[in-house]
Amino acid sequence: MFYSSERELKSNQITINNFYKNTLIKAYLDTPNGQLFYAYAIPDKAKNAIVISSGRLEGLDKYKELLWELYNNNFAIFIADHQGQGRSYRHLLNKHKGHVNQFKDYSADLNLFNTQIVDTHWQGKKVLVSHSMGGAIAFDYLAHFEHNFSGAFLSAPMLDIYTKNTPKPLAKLIASTATLLGQKDNYALGQTDYIPDEFATNVLTSSPVRYELFRQTYQEEPLLQLGGVTYGWLNATFAFITSVDNLSVTIPLYIASAQNDEVVDNNAQYKLANRHVNTVLKSFEGAKHELFFERDKIRQPLLKSLYQFCESVTA
Repeated sequence: MFYSSERELKSNQITINNFYKNTLIKAYLDTPNGQLFYAYAIPDKAKNAIVISSGRLEGLDKYKELLWELYNNNFAIFIADHQGQGRSYRHLLNKHKGHVNQFKDYSADLNLFNTQIVDTHWQGKKVLVSHSMGGAIAFDYLAHFEHNFSGAFLSAPMLDIYTKNTPKPLAKLIASTATLLGQKDNYALGQTDYIPDEFATNVLTSSPVRYELFRQTYQEEPLLQLGGVTYGWLNATFAFITSVDNLSVTIPLYIASAQNDEVVDNNAQYKLANRHVNTVLKSFEGAKHELFFERDKIRQPLLKSLYQFCESVTA
């Protein structure tokens, strides 16, 4: 298998950007509420496909390195920017506000993308790969829609969140009350427009080069920028989190847990793994939240586990 490395990542940017520009097929998918931006590429020798459900703040522009890597390892790749972020449509006049009306809207989009785009271009076996909020979307989708995925790989799935200094019951009450009082489109307390953190204080990754390239991408393309979340998003997310215990998925799951995660609550991942058959959970030592953007020391074992999982469920 080919692994992209931190040491060569900057010198590979021309190659990666050429791949993004010339190999990835990019287009928009019409949905009842707006257009979703998506991309795919199918190598000549592809045996399996990977469909990516990315995290909050993310879009396929951020995933260029991973997409290039997967393509070079002969995976067909499919990815769509979730509604309200990336190059897909945004709900509100202030496009920095992270907002969704209901959490199930995300999984309905994923279903539409899978049936109309993925299944049109790929008839072989496929694995759903996700990160953070994308993992929550993937789990919700798999529980509610008919599908033909062989397995799902969940990186730091958002099955519960940290509410920092606010006790969780109080945060839930505030979000639901604000939504009932017509404040759903307003930023939740403490949330603002996009502000890039310094690397030293970031909670996402311990890889300086990957963090720098992520922020550089968003600096060069301001339309990708996304700020904090609204009360509506928070209320929808809490409703999903409450529903998790009642959802079940029958296909094999692999949960990659980031040991030093400060964004999502890992306890919910263990809880899910314990009640689900056919589920493997591995904690990646020293990892911050964004496992696909971590140091090579963490990222390469993560990708190795992804490839082994793909092989085991598609054999």
